Amino acid sequence: MAASPAGLNVPPQRLRLRRPDDWHVHLRDGALLELVAPATARSFARAIVMPNLSPPITTVAAAVAYGARIRAALPEDSGFTPLLTAYLTDTIDPAEIERGHGEGVFTACKLYPAHATTNAAAGVTDLARIEAVLAAMERIGMPLLIHGEVTDADIDIFDREAVFIERHLAPLLARYPGLKVVLEHITTAESVAFVRQAGPNLAATITPHHLHINRNAMFQGGLRPDFYCLPVAKRERHRLALRQAATSGEPCFFLGTDSAPHPRSAKESACGCAGIYNAPFALESYAAVFEQEGALDRLEAFASLHGPAFYGLPVNDGHITLVREPHTVPPRLHGSTLVPFHAGQVLPWRLADDG
Repeated sequence: MAASPAGLNVPPQRLRLRRPDDWHVHLRDGALLELVAPATARSFARAIVMPNLSPPITTVAAAVAYGARIRAALPEDSGFTPLLTAYLTDTIDPAEIERGHGEGVFTACKLYPAHATTNAAAGVTDLARIEAVLAAMERIGMPLLIHGEVTDADIDIFDREAVFIERHLAPLLARYPGLKVVLEHITTAESVAFVRQAGPNLAATITPHHLHINRNAMFQGGLRPDFYCLPVAKRERHRLALRQAATSGEPCFFLGTDSAPHPRSAKESACGCAGIYNAPFALESYAAVFEQEGALDRLEAFASLHGPAFYGLPVNDGHITLVREPHTVPPRLHGSTLVPFHAGQVLPWRLADDG
């Protein structure tokens, strides 16, 4: 990071960071993939790509084909590497998971509790049904990525993450102490506390939107579908706990945007889809938070170092540069197809084109 002149408390005007990775992103498929993939590739060298397509990615062949479609949606010189994941189901074959990991196709497996979020109908109904898969993953050192919410109808939606930790995650870690687990897009102070005390095999990703908004955002001036995501944003005390965790410098917390684009027709409907599209300005969004928290010197570790260390991957060779240049985020992108996070707002940092 560029330093201020000696003896002067002058905010930096440029931030040079090791090129970061996004450890949780939805790139979708088809025409939408072609629209959104370049935004992720512009900012990030690698990304853990979610497998909740229709149909979901459950085989090595499906993952290979999806990776080819992602690369075809990008310029040949993008330098972007999609890290593919397998979608766990009640009946998925442990041998297929192990083969995919051994061949370098599957970086991790994704656990969606059935019906927890978009395209999660085929998710796991009971962890007991995938015990053989979990045992194989622990043995081969393959990370498990978890959407950590229960889906019981009698559990308040704002409590689903905390209940999942108590009922399922804590017992899971006790049964498989060698399994590497990422609790994705955490939203609560309880998750922050649990990750901190759980040991080196548990980490968590934190999104930009959960650092900026609390649950009031969904209802300010009317029902605001562009702020509806899963897990939903929580109370202000949870947002503050997430900001403290992200900017703490602790290696168990790292960047994962959970950028999840939906076209306007899907967001503004009788049953609007969950998801916030933040990829185009994700780094600028994180930088704003880190500056507000007086922690710009810790942004590189959160964005570029902690994730590779947990996954056992090398850090990236290249760098990106953020410049202090206030700019207004467009209200719509791609011919009004998508609304980006921070639409119409001014962000203080801009990603430079020259790296």
